[in-house]
Amino acid sequence: MPRFSALLAGILLTLAAGCIFAVQDSIGKHLTTLVPLIQVLWGRYVFQTLIMAGLLGARRGTSFLKTTHPVLQLFRGLCILAATTLMYAALSHVPLADATAVLFFAPILVTVFSVVFLKERIGIHRIAAIVAGFLGMLVVLRPGIDRIEPALFLVVLAAVFNATYLMLTRRLAGRDDAASTMFNTSAPGAVILTLVVIPLWQTPSMEALAFMVAIGCTGSLAHALLVRGFSFAPASLLSPFLYIQVLAASILTVVVFGDPLRWTTAIGAAILVASGLYIWWRENR
Repeated sequence: MPRFSALLAGILLTLAAGCIFAVQDSIGKHLTTLVPLIQVLWGRYVFQTLIMAGLLGARRGTSFLKTTHPVLQLFRGLCILAATTLMYAALSHVPLADATAVLFFAPILVTVFSVVFLKERIGIHRIAAIVAGFLGMLVVLRPGIDRIEPALFLVVLAAVFNATYLMLTRRLAGRDDAASTMFNTSAPGAVILTLVVIPLWQTPSMEALAFMVAIGCTGSLAHALLVRGFSFAPASLLSPFLYIQVLAASILTVVVFGDPLRWTTAIGAAILVASGLYIWWRENR
C-alpha cells in the first residue's frame, strides 16, 4: 500500500486528469460548430502527438518510438481513434453529460469482454453489477420515456471501441515500454487523419485554430497527469477517481453549453458509476 502522501498525490492528479478530459471533450463539442469533424479530430490527434513526442523525446530520446508489439499498438490506436470519432460525431447532437455518461459503460464492458475473450470467470456479484450498469445506460438513453436520440447510439458504439482499447492497454502493460504505449495512443490516428484531411481541408479561423491547438494541449496534459498520478499509486487504486469526468461533464453541460441536466441522465450516470465502482472493488478484493 503506498504511503498516504503518495496516495493523496496520485488521487489529486487523477481527479485533475478526469476534469481535463471533460474540458477536452467540451472543446471538441464547441469545435464541431466551427470546423468539419475531420479537422476537429485532426487537431486533437496531431497536436497531442507533437506535444507528447516533444515531452517524451526530452526525457527518453528516441526510445519511445520503438515497440515490441507494433500490431497490438496499431490496433489499440485505431480503437481509440474510432471511439473518439464516434464520440465527437455524437457531441454535435447530444449534451456532453449524456454522452459522457454512456461512454462510461466501457469499464463495465471490459469485464464482459474479459469473460468472452479471455475466458475469465466471474461470480454473481459482478454479473449483477453488469446488469445494473446496462440498466443505467438505458436510463440515460430514455427508451419509452422520451424520444431516443439516435446519436447516443454512436456513443454506445464508442464505448465498445473504448472497452477494446482498455483491454489492449491492459494486455500491453508490462509487455511494452510505457512511453511507447503513451505515444502510440495518438500517433496512428495523427498519421491517418493527416492523410485523410489533406483533400478535405478548409482554412480555419484564428478562433478555430486556437481551439484545435487547445484540444491537443488538454489531451496531452490530461494523459501526462494520469501517468504521473499512476507513478504514485497503482492504477487499480486510482482508476475509480476518473469517474470525476462524469461530474465535470455534467457541470460543463449546464454552465458552458446551457443544456438542461436531465434527471434521467443524473440517475443513469449514478447507476453506471456505482456499477463500475462495484466491479472495481470486487476485482481488487
